[in-house]
Amino acid sequence: MTLTIERPHMLSLGIVGAGQFAGSFASLFKIHPDVDRVLVTDLLPERAAELVAREGLDGAVDSFDAMLETDVDAVAIFTQRWTHGPLVVRALRSGKHVYSAVPMAFSEEEIAAIIEAVRETGLTYMMGETSYYNPATVFARKKAAEGAFGRIFYAEGDYVHDMDLGFYAAYQYSGGEDWKRTASYPPMHYPTHAIGGVLGAIPGHAVSVSCIGVRDDRGDGVFDREVSQFDNDFSNATALFGLDNGGVMRINEMRRVGYPSQIRESRFRYFGTEASLEQIATVSVWQDKQDVTDISEELTTQPSMSLDDPSLAHVAPSCARRSSRDTRRCTTRTGCRPCSTGSRAGTRAATTSSWTTSSARSSTAPCRP
Repeated sequence: MTLTIERPHMLSLGIVGAGQFAGSFASLFKIHPDVDRVLVTDLLPERAAELVAREGLDGAVDSFDAMLETDVDAVAIFTQRWTHGPLVVRALRSGKHVYSAVPMAFSEEEIAAIIEAVRETGLTYMMGETSYYNPATVFARKKAAEGAFGRIFYAEGDYVHDMDLGFYAAYQYSGGEDWKRTASYPPMHYPTHAIGGVLGAIPGHAVSVSCIGVRDDRGDGVFDREVSQFDNDFSNATALFGLDNGGVMRINEMRRVGYPSQIRESRFRYFGTEASLEQIATVSVWQDKQDVTDISEELTTQPSMSLDDPSLAHVAPSCARRSSRDTRRCTTRTGCRPCSTGSRAGTRAATTSSWTTSSARSSTAPCRP
């Protein structure tokens, strides 16, 4: 008897935005056994051409509109974070499945438009939040499923990423002469890493929120309302959420902070009636009513390559200046890798101070700051 195994439909994919962040995905898309063709577009044609050459992609397309006119099955959007919403909706309405870097969108209206487009088209939208696979989140999710926490009544998620540790370089790379206009991106409009690590371990969702921001006082033109595209002068923000299970979640988004972000910029704490888990920069502990157990080694990931590897040369200029002794901690949770600010493709979204959660949930992207 001959056993025939049918391969799934081979997918073709279009990358939108060829900045520093996109390359990490392009190499993975290219080697995926179910992807047969990968195209790319960027507002700067030379960046698209460079990505094609470096990763062996199948070609560059002149524009986002031209990409939507191709026969690719899906697009992966790696543009600046405030451009995601309108691009996602246009792609869905053009018959493409969509993967996008975080955040989902900039406003409640844009998020609602994405959800409506998914419902009406039947296509898939996926937001690439990484904290679902953060070691602490994985550990807490397992313990929660076992009932080891008891009832988790309070949890915290921090995204502690100081601007001095890589963000200036990232925004300068993507924003050109006017980079300070976008470097003021509101911290609480980028809450996905902090929230993802909490709700990735605790089933449920937020039902209420109160937020307080701290106005920046450095005076360098970043987080300056007179300069900011987003009319924002908050560099740090804290939000308190009520959860549908009756519990509480606190989220901190910090961009001016004396903290070694390159060691661990996403950190979490979960408190239950029977046990708890807490993290600081270099230590993670599991605690119950009798004892404290250091689980730091269990939650430490290992680098897959040296920072001197040639394939990383284009990712973040500031990484190249690190010494080899920093390799382990930097590749575990690098504080200097630019985010989706690395591309100039896309259109500018409307600005608003609102933030909302979404029922669209997924997490398969590599680490990002």
